Amino acid sequence: MGLFQKIKELINASSHGNDLWFYVKCNYCGEPIKARVDLANQLSLVYGDNGVKEGYFCRKIIIGSQGCYRPIEVELKFDTSRRLTSRKIHGGKFISQEEYTELAKEQEKKVG
Repeated sequence: MGLFQKIKELINASSHGNDLWFYVKCNYCGEPIKARVDLANQLSLVYGDNGVKEGYFCRKIIIGSQGCYRPIEVELKFDTSRRLTSRKIHGGKFISQEEYTELAKEQEKKVG
């Protein structure tokens, strides 16, 4: 096994199981987009006025690949156990995994 293969396996192993996947649809062009948050490395701590840890926060800017390139801003809040407690989106809307799969299939037909 080569050095690069070992490095790839280490990277994949370190992020396995610590990911939150979510799906959005662009308000402008309708492109469905799959996005990921690494719960172990991409969250910022949020402290209260008394200095006690209240939870975590993550802000993502998502840009599709279909050509409109309009940013979709997603704000995610988590409790101290890194469980999602709230989410907001600007420039798009949240969709289910099933909706994403269906929309992605439709777009493949249009392109192909």
